[in-house]
Amino acid sequence: MDERTPPSEPGDPRADRLAKLQDLQSRGIDCFPHRFRPTHAAAAVFPLGEGLVAEQKTEHTVTVAGRVVQLRVMGKAAFCHILDQGTKLQLYFKQDNLGDSYQIVKKSLHLGDFVGVTGIVFKTKTGETTVEAHSFTLLAKALLPLPDKWDGLKNTDTRYRQRHLDLIANEEVRRRFVARSKVVAAVRRVMDSEGFLEVETPVLLHQAGGATATPFETHFNALDAEMVMRIALELPLKKLIIGGLPRVYEIGRVFRNEGVDTKHNPEFTMLEAYQAYGDYNEMALLFEKVLTGVAGALGVLGKTIRFADRDVRLEPDPQTGLLKFRRAYLPELWKEHLGEDIHLSLKGKGFDSEGLRALARRKEVACGPEVPDAKVFDALFERFIECRMPEPTFVFDHPTAITPLAKCKAGDESLVERFELFFAGMEFANAYTELNDPVDQKGRFEEQAKQKAGGHAEAELLDEDFVEAMEHGMPPTGGIGFGIDRLTMLFTDTTTIREVILFPTLKPE
Repeated sequence: MDERTPPSEPGDPRADRLAKLQDLQSRGIDCFPHRFRPTHAAAAVFPLGEGLVAEQKTEHTVTVAGRVVQLRVMGKAAFCHILDQGTKLQLYFKQDNLGDSYQIVKKSLHLGDFVGVTGIVFKTKTGETTVEAHSFTLLAKALLPLPDKWDGLKNTDTRYRQRHLDLIANEEVRRRFVARSKVVAAVRRVMDSEGFLEVETPVLLHQAGGATATPFETHFNALDAEMVMRIALELPLKKLIIGGLPRVYEIGRVFRNEGVDTKHNPEFTMLEAYQAYGDYNEMALLFEKVLTGVAGALGVLGKTIRFADRDVRLEPDPQTGLLKFRRAYLPELWKEHLGEDIHLSLKGKGFDSEGLRALARRKEVACGPEVPDAKVFDALFERFIECRMPEPTFVFDHPTAITPLAKCKAGDESLVERFELFFAGMEFANAYTELNDPVDQKGRFEEQAKQKAGGHAEAELLDEDFVEAMEHGMPPTGGIGFGIDRLTMLFTDTTTIREVILFPTLKPE
């Protein structure tokens, strides 16, 4: 950011600024007016200066506003740059045009102040499009200085705690969050165009479900009841499918009481969607439509983007116009990378603990008695398969033992119709052909209860209310969930989730 501290600013900037504020107010000048209405954003001024030669003026009168980020005072004239919506625009102040108002510019204006001017557009001697101010209004006095021009705001902890300064000092940060907003808008457009109804479901619940995660707990005083914050959106949305809403989705905050690292924040944003009469193949198609829509909104469809030091070509299929990525099947990947049939680690709808742990020992993966079978399986998958997919890959058909809410594959109860999209060691989507047999569902929950009793603290709890809802009849259904944060990471080449969350969770200072 190009900014310069005026020579008059002393060693205690706040004291000097406060004194200037009090002086202006004592003279009846309102330093925080109620409103100001610009006619042009800064970016809209530059086309008005096109075609002008040096020192040529236009007949265009504009009213603009922004934060002062550079100031140069030269006696009876001054130049400054304001920052407005990520665009810098030069203003020219002249005593002959402003009269007494020029003294505010000369003696009391600081970097960080917000100003508004009305004036005409012209080109300076150096060819810069500039607004010559004919009236000037101080809109807000900044009592603290902006980050230093040269050092900027580089400490990551400070950047996250003071995101307002981060957005001012680091243009790339601003662009990233503008991109995030476009991602969310594009996702909504795709879902709406596909006939999905956006809904809202509770954040506070009596019991968490829909994922294997530890919830945050709280107490609801009015009911004198222990509550938890949701860890997924799944179960209430499925109840809406049962209730006759055939296509529903929600974009909402989810809370998981887990560690913080480059891929995880305990509070994050995800989308879940459910479609009656669909399956996991249709969910894969839906996600391809979402990715295509996001790429189009960000202007990268048909181009190469970079993520985690890898290039991804976003070339749409010539027949469908959609992005298509590799599709693989977990039993085949298991055989390729671990050297044996996946069924040797599975037994019915559960794990073959002895076979799974024998494989883990051969592969030198921790599998002591304190480690649940599900964790052993995840460790094998992450070490030998997940990290060996150099391109975005849909991985289909996962173990029933770790997927209690999905329908088994026909003729193979040890696997379910589920896919996850992986790239660069990160999961970007998770989808099922949803289980709609209430008797089977209750049995799966009971199996999860056994895992929980065996030390798997994050296993699903039996949700009697959901099973009862299913007993009223649930149609064949496909469902998908994906993180908005991770989707933004993918499209902005960001490998740390806290860089795409405006206010990430931090330790207390």
